[in-house]
Amino acid sequence: VQLQASGGGLVQAGDSLRLSCVASGGTFSGLSVGWFRQVPGKERASVAGIRWPGSIAYGDSLKERFTISRDSGKNTVYLQMNGLTSEDTALYYCAAASRVIYSMLGMPSSYEYWGQGTLVTVSS
Repeated sequence: VQLQASGGGLVQAGDSLRLSCVASGGTFSGLSVGWFRQVPGKERASVAGIRWPGSIAYGDSLKERFTISRDSGKNTVYLQMNGLTSEDTALYYCAAASRVIYSMLGMPSSYEYWGQGTLVTVSS
């Protein structure tokens, strides 16, 4: 499965963005999907994850502003991000795996497939 993340860009503080992760060479059916973000010099951090068929987990303090969802018909997983701040500036990655238990949704090591990342820059 190949993953393609898109939707990043330069926005102002308070704006919203929706990131998309599209699967090719396979589908998201049966897969757990996670969003992660990384800034230079720091480890990759969990943003949100969704198991098949649908249990969801969010990274610390993100649940109020971020929403992960999947559209099986479009073979796409979305990350809706609202109320963006400069602290949300990062390279955002989507990842997928066939077997992820709920407690491990936020661990990068749980995932087999990774997209290339899409850059989100929030100006204050």
